[in-house]
Amino acid sequence: MSKKVFKTILLIALPASGKSEVRHFMANIDPKRLEEEFHVGDNLQLDDFPYVHFMRCIDGEMEKLGFEPIFYPGQNPFNNNYDWGTLVHLLNEDYHDLLNRKRVNVDSVALYTMDRIDRAAQIAGIEPRLAKLPEEVRLTIAKNLEEEAVKMLKEKEAQIPDDFEGKTIIIECARGGPDGSAMPLTGAYGYQYSLPQFAPDLLEEAAILNIWVTPEESRRKNSERANPDDPGSNLFHGVPLSVMLGDYGCDDMQYLKENSEVPDTITVKNYGRTYHVPIGVFDNRVDKTSFLRGDVEGWDPAKVEEMTLAIKEATDKMWANYKK
Repeated sequence: MSKKVFKTILLIALPASGKSEVRHFMANIDPKRLEEEFHVGDNLQLDDFPYVHFMRCIDGEMEKLGFEPIFYPGQNPFNNNYDWGTLVHLLNEDYHDLLNRKRVNVDSVALYTMDRIDRAAQIAGIEPRLAKLPEEVRLTIAKNLEEEAVKMLKEKEAQIPDDFEGKTIIIECARGGPDGSAMPLTGAYGYQYSLPQFAPDLLEEAAILNIWVTPEESRRKNSERANPDDPGSNLFHGVPLSVMLGDYGCDDMQYLKENSEVPDTITVKNYGRTYHVPIGVFDNRVDKTSFLRGDVEGWDPAKVEEMTLAIKEATDKMWANYKK
């Protein structure tokens, strides 16, 4: 791994804050400039949203078959909040699969993905749910979701590189807590819970790029970007309002930053160790990113320059504290 670039960036913020747009931006910058100005190498990108979408697809198939949904009660937050941990452990597996250049050859990718969800949930402390379904129900769900599961797997495996020299793995996720919550958040809410669930080797190599928006701005932009005809899209999916208020009504990242043991880091304790993960904050409370959803050829140069300077300020802060 080149010492000129971050090995792993956790790109984290509330929904619709601009995370996917920043990933899109970095994927369309000249590689030399990306390395020299942002300390970021060729992007290998992971995201937990595809699993959220797949879980909702499973619930949809369950309801068609006359069963209660497993993961989400309608358009509301998780039935079990510790599924936030399930998502992190799926990302941990994706991270290690990528590093090990793992390729999957199975008869049913959907069944494989369902088993992965059960295993990740067990690590988070949740008993298997999909494995306990009647076999005919499991097979029916898998058959109906095979195309979606294959698409997810192909997108992941398409990124496997020949080597990791000069590469940066960018991992995107969003966390928060109920509207009106006091800090610190408790239970499975927020980054106070999710960050310690990341694998130790990942935490050892990570830096955090946080995009700062208010919960109110997050809700506004979520409503603005939502395309009901493309619910699986990273750039255009919408989060139900009940989830925005129940899971993303507040953000504990600023609290964690202000209360870290080391300035400009987030203190993460787990696995018998303490990690001080460098953090840079890209202030997007005044929207700098929505224009990036358009075609690259149509990006406004002035807006690109404004965003470039804002992200560079954040990544320079991360790099100053990064273990090189």
